Amino acid sequence: MTSDPGPGVLTHLESLLHQAPADRGGALWRLQEEGRQLDANIIRLPANAEVAGHVEPDLDVLVQVLDGSGRLETDNGRQDLSPGCTAWLPHGARRSVTAGEDGLVYLTVHRRRPGLSIRSAPVG
Repeated sequence: MTSDPGPGVLTHLESLLHQAPADRGGALWRLQEEGRQLDANIIRLPANAEVAGHVEPDLDVLVQVLDGSGRLETDNGRQDLSPGCTAWLPHGARRSVTAGEDGLVYLTVHRRRPGLSIRSAPVG
């Protein structure tokens, strides 16, 4: 929304959905502010698209469904997703997400991964 965002509103869902082609999947928005402690993304899956089953070994992830429908599958079973649903995916938990017939838009939030750094090799 601004070229130098600070605390406050960073984006607006309706604008994001209007600006991106309806068949475009992937990240519609990413939190990119310098010095942040969190990562956040607004993801759109087109109709019937899937994020294949995987395990995030290091980070808990919070998912907030914003638009559309779909399902979340974990070791605890399958759960329907609709706007307003909030899911917690603890690190180490297997998960997959499948969009419904009308696609799925959701926000993910997790602790920011530390950047890669060059270090000296251990002596030994």
